[in-house]
Amino acid sequence: MNVRTRTQPTEEAPGRERLTRDRIIETALRVMDDEGLEAVTMRRIGRELGVEAMSLYNHVEDKEDILEGVTERVMNEFEFPDSTGRWADDARAMSREWRRLLALHPSVCQLLAERHKPLEGLATYRAMDSALGVLRRAGLSDRDAAQAFNALGGYILGFVMMEQGLMLGNDDDHARQHDRATEALQGSGLVNVVECFPYFADCAPDHQFEFGLDLMIRGIQAGVDGSSRSDR
Repeated sequence: MNVRTRTQPTEEAPGRERLTRDRIIETALRVMDDEGLEAVTMRRIGRELGVEAMSLYNHVEDKEDILEGVTERVMNEFEFPDSTGRWADDARAMSREWRRLLALHPSVCQLLAERHKPLEGLATYRAMDSALGVLRRAGLSDRDAAQAFNALGGYILGFVMMEQGLMLGNDDDHARQHDRATEALQGSGLVNVVECFPYFADCAPDHQFEFGLDLMIRGIQAGVDGSSRSDR
């Protein structure tokens, strides 16, 4: 088995706070929250910490290792809701907590969406385990619970990313864009869009999230009920 080894840390300069893996990850998370995922580079983190980028490799393997640590750090902030004993209420509570946490660290949405391999830290799996338990209590098979988890997770990730995009402008910007679109649609012949379009401006994020979440949960319940009837 290949075992990766790291070189011994270099001696810290007098009066400088000791460089550690935790400090590197905290710094990467701060940069990511302030400026986005693209801003996180070894050179940038080193500059923020007042060290050469090469010094970071005494504590982390590479940038991917840092991002793995950032994800684990964020997932450790997950606040598990108390169980009500009603799967639908518990699913709603957990989904709201996922949204809250990801909205605090929106670049983690991009990080999770772009991953092509499983996470290694246990923090994410603890939240996953709790969510899968809720879905299994609903009556879903193991296969369907995994599918429902992916569907709910995709909805929450996508919603938070959309929500953060909407927050980039102010209300006046959004109103002007809506007015321009309304004007452009006049005489287009797109009857369904023209008649429904005014209501898009009324879609407050909290209400929209709850509406979509309710559709997802009712869909899961309908699937469970349909499966129960077919088994009779």
